[in-house]
Amino acid sequence: MSLLIVLLALGLLIVVAYRGHSVILFAPVAALLAVLLTDPGLVAPVYVGVFMDKMVQFIKLYFPVFMLGALFGKLIEISGFARAIVAATIRLMGKERAMLSIVVVCAALTYGGVSLFVAVFAVYPFAAELFRQLDIPKRLIPGTIALGAFSFTMDSLPGTPQIQNIIPTTFFRTTTWAAPWMGTIGAVFILIAGLSYLEWRRRRAAAAGEGYGQHTLNEPENETANGGAMPNAWVAVLPLVIVAVSNKLLTGWIPQLYGKTYTVALPGLAHPVTADVGPVVAIWAVEAALLIGIATVLAFAWRRVMRSFVDGSKSAIAGALLAAMNTASEYGFGAVIAALPGFAVVAHALKGIPNPLLNEAVTVTVLAGITGSASGGMSIALAAMAEQFIQSAQAAGIPMEVLHRVAAMASGGMDTLPHNGAVITLLAVSGLTHRQAYADIFAITCLKTIAVFVVIAVYLLFGLY
Repeated sequence: MSLLIVLLALGLLIVVAYRGHSVILFAPVAALLAVLLTDPGLVAPVYVGVFMDKMVQFIKLYFPVFMLGALFGKLIEISGFARAIVAATIRLMGKERAMLSIVVVCAALTYGGVSLFVAVFAVYPFAAELFRQLDIPKRLIPGTIALGAFSFTMDSLPGTPQIQNIIPTTFFRTTTWAAPWMGTIGAVFILIAGLSYLEWRRRRAAAAGEGYGQHTLNEPENETANGGAMPNAWVAVLPLVIVAVSNKLLTGWIPQLYGKTYTVALPGLAHPVTADVGPVVAIWAVEAALLIGIATVLAFAWRRVMRSFVDGSKSAIAGALLAAMNTASEYGFGAVIAALPGFAVVAHALKGIPNPLLNEAVTVTVLAGITGSASGGMSIALAAMAEQFIQSAQAAGIPMEVLHRVAAMASGGMDTLPHNGAVITLLAVSGLTHRQAYADIFAITCLKTIAVFVVIAVYLLFGLY
């Protein structure tokens, strides 16, 4: 019965997420329903002492990353830098390499710190115009953007400032540069396999005589006619490079500056505050790098940015709040579920997977698929089972950096199922339906999932991480 209660709560959350309801509202409802069915007298104490406590912990740690990432991405967009980067990439790659061009520009934006949601809005108009000129089916655009924005730069490449690569740092005391060889190998596998698949789909469509198609929904206007003068491409890409370089440098400098712990002693504090630096190094490094990136955009595009800064910053902060609260609610949900008797049954069953890396990969990717969120699913898994993963890994002599990379990549495995928020946004922006375009997104999803087990095999066979 206890297991059925856990499955009921998970099932309710996935159904409401799939139907587009607010996870902020229904995550506590689903969690407390499970508590109610277990012990009605514990509903209020668990809500305050477990759900809200874990939710607040998540917000305290990660909200600045969400906020600064959203603001940086919005500034890259309203400054015209995103448009300049897309146009320059297409010129460099050649229009005949449309899919590669779109994947490369999505990867550059997201690895440079731009939110994948912002990347979708920035790249889609150019992708649609390019595909229309080359008579490539429009239904292949979502899969192409998904490969560039939702896959290897989100969680595989070492140093990526996306939240999926940051969350594991607080559990395993690692940095965003953990297991660089595994991450790079996984990224190369996803990129080559994904591009090969998309090119195969394009050739099949061409052989069948299928072109761009007759579409009227969300078709972009001609960019060259209406977009105005674009910034210099080298200037446009500079903030992305600065964020990546700053993140790397600060990851090494922060421990040297603060040591292993830091103490805050101010007159207004009753007692000095002492905290461990290790779990927050990666978070501080990314936050500082994003601040430097924001300052760089403002320095080179002050006038263009200021024309739209008020409305743009409001929408960026609103988006950051929504994304952070969604993930924090799922984190609180996971903490409640992990405290229930039924979860002990699940944890015991997962212990039947003998290898700790396979155990972690399966657990994280399944929960990411259930919740429709890479960060949410990983947060639930690590909140509930991080200590178990760590103990098993230490017993097997597996470094924490390897656990980090496997967790990050597994979170980006089955997360892009039909109810995933990024997938729904991508299809809405493209003016396409799940029936028209989701099959290719799902293919990329499967490749991402396979990549996790590829890098695990590389580590087990060669010890390379």
